[in-house]
Amino acid sequence: MATRFDPFREMDEWLSTMRRQVPGVPGMPLDLYRDGESYVARIDLPGVDPSTIDIDVEDRTLTIRAERRTEVSDSAQWLTHERPTGTFARQLSLGHGLALDNIQAGYADGVLTLTIPVAEEAKPRKIEVAHAGNRAEVEQGPKETVAA
Repeated sequence: MATRFDPFREMDEWLSTMRRQVPGVPGMPLDLYRDGESYVARIDLPGVDPSTIDIDVEDRTLTIRAERRTEVSDSAQWLTHERPTGTFARQLSLGHGLALDNIQAGYADGVLTLTIPVAEEAKPRKIEVAHAGNRAEVEQGPKETVAA
Protein backbone atom coordinates (compact mmCIF):
# COMPACT_ATOMS: atom_id res chain seq x y z
CA MET A 1 0.00 0.00 0.00
CA ALA A 2 1.38 3.44 -0.96
CA THR A 3 2.02 6.02 1.73
CA ARG A 4 -0.10 9.08 1.56
CA PHE A 5 1.72 12.33 0.69
CA ASP A 6 1.86 14.71 3.66
CA PRO A 7 3.33 18.10 2.68
CA PHE A 8 3.56 19.24 6.30
CA ARG A 9 5.59 16.20 7.34
CA GLU A 10 7.86 16.70 4.32
CA MET A 11 8.40 20.38 5.21
CA ASP A 12 9.07 19.54 8.88
CA GLU A 13 11.69 16.95 7.88
CA TRP A 14 13.31 19.43 5.48
CA LEU A 15 13.43 22.20 8.13
CA SER A 16 14.85 19.79 10.74
CA THR A 17 17.61 18.80 8.34
CA MET A 18 18.41 22.44 7.56
CA ARG A 19 18.59 23.37 11.26
CA ARG A 20 21.09 20.57 11.88
CA GLN A 21 23.26 21.67 8.94
CA VAL A 22 23.32 25.41 9.69
CA PRO A 23 24.80 26.03 13.15
CA GLY A 24 23.78 29.21 14.88
CA VAL A 25 20.22 29.45 13.56
CA PRO A 26 18.49 31.50 14.93
CA GLY A 27 21.66 32.89 16.55
CA MET A 28 21.32 35.38 19.34
CA PRO A 29 17.61 35.91 20.07
CA LEU A 30 16.88 39.42 21.30
CA ASP A 31 14.15 41.22 23.23
CA LEU A 32 14.25 45.03 23.08
CA TYR A 33 11.97 47.37 25.01
CA ARG A 34 11.85 50.83 26.59
CA ASP A 35 11.60 51.06 30.36
CA GLY A 36 11.26 54.66 31.53
CA GLU A 37 14.33 56.64 30.50
CA SER A 38 16.28 53.65 29.11
CA TYR A 39 16.10 51.03 26.40
CA VAL A 40 16.80 47.48 27.50
CA ALA A 41 18.11 44.72 25.24
CA ARG A 42 18.10 41.14 26.53
CA ILE A 43 20.07 38.68 24.41
CA ASP A 44 20.06 34.91 24.99
CA LEU A 45 23.62 33.56 25.20
CA PRO A 46 23.31 30.22 27.04
CA GLY A 47 26.54 28.33 27.62
CA VAL A 48 28.73 31.32 26.79
CA ASP A 49 31.74 32.10 28.99
CA PRO A 50 31.22 35.75 30.05
CA SER A 51 34.92 36.48 29.44
CA THR A 52 34.35 35.88 25.69
CA ILE A 53 31.63 38.55 25.40
CA ASP A 54 32.83 41.65 23.54
CA ILE A 55 30.61 44.72 23.10
CA ASP A 56 31.57 47.88 21.23
CA VAL A 57 29.92 50.93 19.69
CA GLU A 58 31.20 52.59 16.53
CA ASP A 59 29.29 55.10 14.39
CA ARG A 60 26.00 54.38 16.16
CA THR A 61 26.37 50.63 15.53
CA LEU A 62 26.48 48.42 18.62
CA THR A 63 28.23 45.09 18.01
CA ILE A 64 27.99 42.11 20.35
CA ARG A 65 30.33 39.12 19.93
CA ALA A 66 30.44 36.00 22.06
CA GLU A 67 31.93 32.54 21.83
CA ARG A 68 30.51 29.19 22.85
CA ARG A 69 33.14 26.46 23.03
CA THR A 70 32.53 22.75 22.78
CA GLU A 71 33.02 20.74 25.96
CA VAL A 72 33.60 17.45 24.15
CA SER A 73 37.02 15.90 23.66
CA ASP A 74 38.49 15.63 20.17
CA SER A 75 38.32 11.83 20.36
CA ALA A 76 34.53 11.79 20.94
CA GLN A 77 32.28 10.46 18.19
CA TRP A 78 29.28 12.71 17.59
CA LEU A 79 25.86 11.07 17.35
CA THR A 80 24.06 14.37 16.91
CA HIS A 81 25.34 17.94 17.14
CA GLU A 82 22.53 20.52 17.36
CA ARG A 83 23.95 22.99 19.89
CA PRO A 84 25.91 25.56 17.90
CA THR A 85 29.48 26.38 18.90
CA GLY A 86 31.87 29.02 17.70
CA THR A 87 31.76 32.80 17.59
CA PHE A 88 28.43 34.59 17.30
CA ALA A 89 27.83 38.25 16.48
CA ARG A 90 24.87 40.60 16.38
CA GLN A 91 24.71 44.26 15.39
CA LEU A 92 22.13 46.87 16.35
CA SER A 93 21.82 50.25 14.64
CA LEU A 94 21.27 52.84 17.35
CA GLY A 95 19.26 55.98 16.70
CA HIS A 96 20.10 59.49 17.82
CA GLY A 97 19.15 60.66 21.27
CA LEU A 98 20.86 57.85 23.20
CA ALA A 99 23.63 58.25 25.79
CA LEU A 100 26.09 55.86 24.10
CA ASP A 101 28.81 56.61 26.67
CA ASN A 102 26.57 55.36 29.52
CA ILE A 103 25.58 51.90 28.23
CA GLN A 104 25.65 49.25 30.95
CA ALA A 105 25.98 45.49 30.43
CA GLY A 106 25.39 42.52 32.71
CA TYR A 107 25.35 38.75 32.19
CA ALA A 108 23.38 36.34 34.37
CA ASP A 109 21.74 32.94 33.81
CA GLY A 110 22.73 32.86 30.13
CA VAL A 111 21.21 36.26 29.34
CA LEU A 112 23.15 39.40 28.42
CA THR A 113 21.29 42.56 29.45
CA LEU A 114 22.22 45.92 27.95
CA THR A 115 20.74 49.12 29.38
CA ILE A 116 20.98 52.06 26.98
CA PRO A 117 19.89 55.37 28.56
CA VAL A 118 18.13 58.14 26.66
CA ALA A 119 20.40 61.22 26.36
CA GLU A 120 19.46 64.26 28.44
CA GLU A 121 18.94 66.41 25.33
CA ALA A 122 16.45 63.87 23.94
CA LYS A 123 14.28 63.69 27.05
CA PRO A 124 10.97 65.56 26.96
CA ARG A 125 10.89 68.77 28.95
CA LYS A 126 8.38 71.47 29.79
CA ILE A 127 8.72 74.98 28.37
CA GLU A 128 7.45 77.73 30.62
CA VAL A 129 5.21 80.32 29.00
CA ALA A 130 5.89 83.92 29.97
CA HIS A 131 2.75 85.85 30.80
CA ALA A 132 1.91 89.24 32.13
CA GLY A 133 -1.09 91.17 33.35
CA ASN A 134 -2.20 92.37 29.93
CA ARG A 135 -1.55 91.70 26.25
CA ALA A 136 0.45 94.90 25.64
CA GLU A 137 3.06 93.92 28.26
CA VAL A 138 3.59 90.48 26.67
CA GLU A 139 3.99 91.97 23.17
CA GLN A 140 6.45 94.68 24.34
CA GLY A 141 8.57 92.29 26.35
CA PRO A 142 9.85 92.78 29.89
CA LYS A 143 10.13 96.34 31.23
CA GLU A 144 13.59 97.65 31.95
CA THR A 145 14.26 99.20 35.31
CA VAL A 146 16.74 102.03 35.43
CA ALA A 147 18.29 103.06 38.71
CA ALA A 148 18.30 106.80 39.24
